[in-house]
Parts: sequence; structure tokens; C-alpha cells
Amino acid sequence: MINGNTELIAHIGYPTHAFKAPMIYNPYFDHIGVNARVMPMGCKAEDYPGFLRAVFKLTNIRGALITMPHKVSTVGMLDEASPTVQIAGSCNAVRRAGDGRLVGDMFDGEGFVRGIRRKGLDLAGKRVLVVGSGGVGSAIAASLAAAGIAAISLFDVNTASAQALGERLRQHYPQLEVRTGSNDPAGHDLVVNATPMGMNEGDPLPMDVSRIAPTSFVGEVVMKSEMTAFLSAAQARGCTVQIGSDMLFEQIPAYLEFFGYPTTTPEVLRSLAQISY
Repeated sequence: MINGNTELIAHIGYPTHAFKAPMIYNPYFDHIGVNARVMPMGCKAEDYPGFLRAVFKLTNIRGALITMPHKVSTVGMLDEASPTVQIAGSCNAVRRAGDGRLVGDMFDGEGFVRGIRRKGLDLAGKRVLVVGSGGVGSAIAASLAAAGIAAISLFDVNTASAQALGERLRQHYPQLEVRTGSNDPAGHDLVVNATPMGMNEGDPLPMDVSRIAPTSFVGEVVMKSEMTAFLSAAQARGCTVQIGSDMLFEQIPAYLEFFGYPTTTPEVLRSLAQISY
């Protein structure tokens, strides 16, 4: 029930028809008896700078989930940005500090990392390949670096994008071995597809799967289907895999912690969610 004590989390993006967060968070809030609601708020890019500041003038707002097309532009509107935001160049969560400052973080990568850790992969000292250096790929790379990997290889069809991400990683993690320019998965403990390849039937694979060792862990960010052609091919080689929607459900506990709500597990969220994958 929404009443005068309801706290709001604004889910800001455009268009809003594909938003899934309200169908995950709100059943959870009902389950634990928290008087809060995630509310979709459609805002076009030209109106967003003024809207973000305005929405945080509300006295009952707890925070904001930021999605496309605003993740990148949000960074310049923050008073404080986490290292992950600085490396990724994008932000998907904002809250207001006690002094009124807007504090931002990025949890796409955190969700990915939590998922593979819960599946048993110890990231310390590992060698990783991330294909795709856009917002999600950059966030994943940043969170992997924070998790203590030893080396990361970055590849993007836009060479400059991968190189720029590599430089930002080196600035924040000077001990990290960073390479760019190759999507060869051989010799990597963890291989990540952070590109849209797999969204559509017949998409090419993001790398030569025959070069992935059966002992490697393989992760995906595409959520359109649970087992993409890439994951199916990797699994056929004997690899342990992580599906794209795991990244979504694994990052929500981190969001809850960021906003100061009781946290939970992905299993609880999936059991309560009013969506299916």
C-alpha cells in the first residue's frame, strides 16, 4: 500500500516499457514489510539534467536507479563518484548524502562479480578476458580489478574504447597487468562477453570458442535468452557458465545495501519476482 510514509526509489530512463526493476524490488519490499516503492520515471535526455536534481528535492526519496540513456551523463552530475563509476564512465545508482550531496555508484560489475564468486570462482590472481568495452564491460572490468585479479585483456571493435578503458584501469590499479587488442580467450581463467552479440538469432560469437579451455569460467551479459549460443558452446566444451540475468539478480542486494535497506539473496528475489526469464 502506498501512503504518506512511502519512500520512493526513482527508476529513471527512457523509454520505460521494458523496466523490470519494479517487478523485482516491490514484491521484495512487500515481503519484508518495508514501506518503499520503485517507481518508473520516463525522462528524455534533454530534460534529464534538471530532472535529476529536482527529483532529489523530494523529501521522501531514498535514491534513484539510473538506466539508459542516462548512465553516462549522470557521472557529470554527481558530487561524489565511486572508483567504479570513474573507471566505467557510467553510473546506475544515486543517493543523497546527509549533507545533500549526490553520491553515485555502478553495480553492473558488482553483480557479475558476486555471481561468479558465489559459483565458486576465487578471483584473486586470475587472468581475465573481457570482450566489449562499453558501459557494462567497463563496469565489469572495474569490479574485477577491485576483486584482485592479476591480469585483464580488453577487446572492443572500437579499439580506442578498449585502450581508454585500459588506461583508466592502470590509473586506479597500477599493479594490474592490462592488455588490449585481442579477443583470443586462450590462457584466461575467466572469459566474459560484455557485448550485445547474442541478442539476435544468428549473431556471430564474440570470440573463437574452440580456444577457450574447458577449465575456464565463462560469463555472459545478454539477458534475452537464458542460454545464448555463446554460453551453449562454452558449456559444451565443459566450461562453468553464468547466464546474463544472474548479473541482474546478484546486483540487487548491492543496491539494497547502497540505499540502506535490508539486503537479501538472489534466490529470494527470484522466488518473489513477478517476471520470468
